[in-house]
Amino acid sequence: MSPAVLVMAKAPVAGRAKTRLGAVVGDAAAADLAAACILDTLDVCEAVVSGRDLLHLALAGALDGSPRHREIAQRLERWTVHPQRGPAFASRLANAHLDVGRATGESVVQIGMDTPHLTPAALAEVAERVGDGNDAVLGPAEDGGWWVLAVTRPGLAEGLGGVRMSTSRTFADTLAVLRADGARVRLTATMRDVDTVPDAAAVAAAAPHTRFGSAWSRLAPAGDAT
Repeated sequence: MSPAVLVMAKAPVAGRAKTRLGAVVGDAAAADLAAACILDTLDVCEAVVSGRDLLHLALAGALDGSPRHREIAQRLERWTVHPQRGPAFASRLANAHLDVGRATGESVVQIGMDTPHLTPAALAEVAERVGDGNDAVLGPAEDGGWWVLAVTRPGLAEGLGGVRMSTSRTFADTLAVLRADGARVRLTATMRDVDTVPDAAAVAAAAPHTRFGSAWSRLAPAGDAT
């Protein structure tokens, strides 16, 4: 059986999404880049698994009025969409894993919307590794966080609620929590998240064919000026 895929996403609202990019390129442009990230991520996931029973997205905020909201909403008709729940991102992550794992009874491969350059082959490799002698698969990000977490049972995600997110120790702390719960953890290649202008430029150069790459190319003079 294919594992379920879970995407954690924030509605691409100007002033709330990709704020570090927004400080340079403007809030409206940053929101459009965030929307492009979401759509690119949906493409990759749908290339690996299919069906609303296996495609899940946990959404923070409302899409109405945000860039590309009609296109995103139309695409999500093929997905099961859950509202994120919890006071902090760490607890929302844990709850989303638990909700999807318990609903599907399958392993869960969770990614965010910050890796629009992710390829179907890389995601499929994670899906193949989880459960293949491993209890979890964890992918480090260049900034000290992680870009993917796959678990074979929902309980392994409960420890996420106690991990500080968006720090240089998030990956190390998550790995420690998984191993403390007795999980056999397989690591993946390191990837770069899109948070800053240098991140965006590097990711767009690596994947110019994506919506994100195209959107960034239209903003390249603003990015190059920094």
